[in-house]
Amino acid sequence: MARRTDSTRTYPLSRDEIVGKALEVIDADGLPALSMRSLGAALGVEGMALYRHVSGREDLLEGVVQQVLDGVLQSLDPELTATWQGYLQSLAHAVRDVAVTHPRVFPLMATRHPAAAWLRPPLRSLAVVEHFLDTLDRLGFEDEQIATTYQAFTSFLLGHLLLESLQRGAPGGPADEPLDEGEATVPNADGRTDVDRFPAVVRLRPLLSRDTADQHFEMALEMLIDRLEMTRSQ
Repeated sequence: MARRTDSTRTYPLSRDEIVGKALEVIDADGLPALSMRSLGAALGVEGMALYRHVSGREDLLEGVVQQVLDGVLQSLDPELTATWQGYLQSLAHAVRDVAVTHPRVFPLMATRHPAAAWLRPPLRSLAVVEHFLDTLDRLGFEDEQIATTYQAFTSFLLGHLLLESLQRGAPGGPADEPLDEGEATVPNADGRTDVDRFPAVVRLRPLLSRDTADQHFEMALEMLIDRLEMTRSQ
């Protein structure tokens, strides 16, 4: 195990520490500042020592995205989630907290390959999507309603929060082309992701895979016009 030493003690170097430091670097200086060499220096080790815990920069970025997504379900308000309206409100705010707290990381959630090709950002974690689908099912939604809600909800989140993250300092240029470094578990491996552990995702995959972009654009536009009309009439 790689170790780093300061003047008082010796620390074991772990994947969690590496990913956490990478998140700090991106938050402070942006994605272009992150390299294996610079990250190693920040941790007090040679850059090559990091490869014992992460396979490369792509694997590292996947770890960063997963770390911020891990906090989403943990931060849901249990008092709100007893109803579907409260659940959507709580989840939306939890995802927005990621965009506000980590605006330079949020575009990675929107632009990198999801865990399965037919999942939609920013809810790109199978665990988060499974929780979403299973919760709506438990609260009485039919499968068709679950799929429609998932597609409309993710479109809403992505549109609002990607813009907000840009306003808060996220880069506005094109995303980096992912590099296949051989060991990253998600990039260039969408079709090989094992989803069998997520039964709601498996059951609803045919509905979630449909192309409904035109329909949901029109729905969102109509809701916007209705809201503006309500504002004008007050």
